[in-house]
Amino acid sequence: MIKDTKTISEPSHIGHQEGAASVQPSQPNRSNGNQSPVDHQRIERAVREILAAVGEDPDREGLLETPARVARMYAEVFSGLHKDPRIHLKRVFSESYDEIVLLKDIEFQSMCEHHLLPFHGRAHVGYLPNGKVVGLSKMARVVDEVARRPQVQERMTETIANMMEQELGARGVVVMVEASHSCMTMRGIRKSGGMCITSAMRGVFRENLASRAEILGLIMNPKHG
Repeated sequence: MIKDTKTISEPSHIGHQEGAASVQPSQPNRSNGNQSPVDHQRIERAVREILAAVGEDPDREGLLETPARVARMYAEVFSGLHKDPRIHLKRVFSESYDEIVLLKDIEFQSMCEHHLLPFHGRAHVGYLPNGKVVGLSKMARVVDEVARRPQVQERMTETIANMMEQELGARGVVVMVEASHSCMTMRGIRKSGGMCITSAMRGVFRENLASRAEILGLIMNPKHG
């Protein structure tokens, strides 16, 4: 049985068509002095087309700025496409600590790639060090950047776990994600209150039932929430 566990909770607060109607160009998009990788004007044109296609007038007062707002929003919520979350796991510290490190309740926002509707919730990330530890904020940054892409929850969970295992060389990794999906609550079956839970186990947490039970108990224990 693994003991002397370190558990931390993250506080709550991660096609241009010819003839399309013209739009006023948005302000140049800059990121750290470089041109933004997101084509804001192309998004604006597409949003105008969608508004017209559903029967709206994209030129009415309330919608005039909507294409530009949506472009800025997409640049923000999909910013993870242009980042490599692994960079946050490169800076590690040599430590002899060899018990569980668990960061709970990392809030995140993501976008379901099937309907481009948001899903949001909390991620719990834990690992069993093998001579190296990483800063806690770096784990939260990995979750945030992986979430900020068109996603499915299952892939998001697996991606975070794979990065933690590969970059830290940890003896064990566990990632659990709990999320509510707008594609189920505001369309289709329209059922609120449902929570999707996914998990990914690596190393000792996959191979040893006692170790798995211990870390799952820590994740589910409300005293650590």
